[in-house]
Amino acid sequence: MPIPLVVPDASVLLKWVLPSDDEPDADKALLLRAAIVDEAVRALLPALWLYEVGNTIARRFPTHASEWLSALMKFDLEEAPRSHPWLAKTVDLTRRFDVSFYDAAYHALALLHNGVFVTADTRYVNQVSESGSVIALSEWQPPRTRPSRPRRKRSSS
Repeated sequence: MPIPLVVPDASVLLKWVLPSDDEPDADKALLLRAAIVDEAVRALLPALWLYEVGNTIARRFPTHASEWLSALMKFDLEEAPRSHPWLAKTVDLTRRFDVSFYDAAYHALALLHNGVFVTADTRYVNQVSESGSVIALSEWQPPRTRPSRPRRKRSSS
């Protein structure tokens, strides 16, 4: 069974490092992070993720910026190479749903790689839901894990 692919956006990645008492659904973001670390899901990101997350952290929490961004970089998250199909899909989503290119960049990866775009931006989810492959962080559930060893059948006596 293939490992499910998730494309978490900046709104989710920020919850990995920001103080959780200020962040709605931080528990879900940390569950997603654990699933990625445990390789229960595979994460894929557009290369712009670090710039988007870095912009927010450096502006809102300048004294923690280096430390928190370094912590995020240590996850060594897989970045998808730019491609013409990705660019075309990103532009299409941006135009069709009147959303930002940044948001569409993550979503396009999920669509092209048969994954799911996970975002805390419920407005975006509602705006583009008909395109598929998108879920609000609050709705995301970790994959069910199979038992590590087969269960024995009970013998009927």
